[in-house]
This record gives sequence, C-alpha cells and structure tokens, in this order.
Amino acid sequence: MQAFVVTLFVIVCLLQIIAVLLQASKGGGVAGAFGGGGGMGAMFGSRGAATFLSKLTAGLATAFMLIALILSVMSSRGGSVAQGLVEQERQARGSSPAAILPSAPATQPMTPQQQAPQPATEEPKK
Repeated sequence: MQAFVVTLFVIVCLLQIIAVLLQASKGGGVAGAFGGGGGMGAMFGSRGAATFLSKLTAGLATAFMLIALILSVMSSRGGSVAQGLVEQERQARGSSPAAILPSAPATQPMTPQQQAPQPATEEPKK
C-alpha cells in the first residue's frame, strides 16, 4: 500500500513540475520556447490555456498536499519507514553501539616527571 502511495506521489510531483513549467509567464515560460504558447492558445482558446493550466496546477497542488499528509500519517503509525536504518540494525543485533566497541586499555595517571616542563617566567628588567 505504501509503495503505491509513494509512486502516486512521485507521479503527481512530476505532473506538477510540467504544469508549472508550461504556464506562460511574463517571460514566456517554457511553453514559448517549444512553441506551446500559440498551440495551446489555439487548442483551448486565447485565455483557455491559462485557465486550464492554472486549474490543473491548483488540483495537482491539492493532490500533492493530501498525499504528503497521508504519507506522514502512514509513517507515524510505526511502520518500518518510521525507523531509520541504524535503529533497524541495532534491533537486529540486539545490542547498543557501545557494546560493539572494543574496550580501551586502562591508563595510569602521569607523574610530574612525565609531564612537559613549564617554561620559566623571567622577571622584567629595570
């Protein structure tokens, strides 16, 4: 079910991109570059293309929002999508990340002879 919704979401996204790019803006848009401005006007009438594309864009935007909301609800219900790959691997191994790491050898505190000598401060000359 989720794969179908994601596929539908991608198709709506691609159609939305195409619909927005086909709309003629002040600069002519992509529709003018491919000669779509005159052809669309002849097919839908002089103002029909702009009205059709704006309604199509609004419909696709609404579908985009609804499908995004559906996907977020589906993922919040605790499906495998809600968990990251790291969480899935951690559950599969049954351990925490710290248990996997090797332990570090114990170190002894440094004695004053092992520490770097401090530079001597000179008194200001008069």
